[in-house]
Amino acid sequence: MARERGGFWIGLCAVVFYPLTGLLARRPTSGPRLPGEGGVLLVMNHVSHLDPIFDAVMVHRNYRVPRFLAKASLWKIPVVGKVLVGAGQVPVYRGTADAKESLRAANEGLAQGKLLLIYPEGTITKDPDGWPMNSRTGVARLALANDVPVIPAARWGTRAIYDGYNKKFRPFPRKTVTTVFGEPVDLSAYREQPLTNQVLREVTDLLMNRVKELLEQARGEQGPTGFYSPARASQQGED
Repeated sequence: MARERGGFWIGLCAVVFYPLTGLLARRPTSGPRLPGEGGVLLVMNHVSHLDPIFDAVMVHRNYRVPRFLAKASLWKIPVVGKVLVGAGQVPVYRGTADAKESLRAANEGLAQGKLLLIYPEGTITKDPDGWPMNSRTGVARLALANDVPVIPAARWGTRAIYDGYNKKFRPFPRKTVTTVFGEPVDLSAYREQPLTNQVLREVTDLLMNRVKELLEQARGEQGPTGFYSPARASQQGED
């Protein structure tokens, strides 16, 4: 299988991230391999700030260059911003006039045959047990606007190393970070429909339900019905 060329910055990240993730965890992967070429939208859960590092290595081990939709604020961090630009990552502008620019850049990347990895939850899950939250519908817009494989995947184990909300970093003993890939999701029933809010929500929930099913496999346990809602949890706490 031919390896997609990523350039200097991707190579530099690989030199750093491969030994780092290998030191922190065993990294078993199961499920079908990612397509070796062409545009791919990879949809995953998000439980730790370490996820992008482990997921980037996982994608790279599948001979693809990982490209993320990431918060635009990261581009303002010295060194980090330079690496993100050099590695061809896609900034996400939320609640600004530049929000549409994020989708345009993502659509262009998929049209050019790139692999784009997205965390539809938008941030690490606030669910105390680590299950997915209600997700943003941008993933549905991308999935329906591009005739590319939309592949769900789930990863579990990174929060045991670094729990961002509780500020706990536990590198030892060495953990296990498991990734499970799914089959491409068939969205043909939705592609000819108008992009209403209802359609976007249905497609988003369909994709995240597939992710949750894969997360159940990775964790070896049954997940909850539906998705965690921070707003609903806050209201219940006030009652």
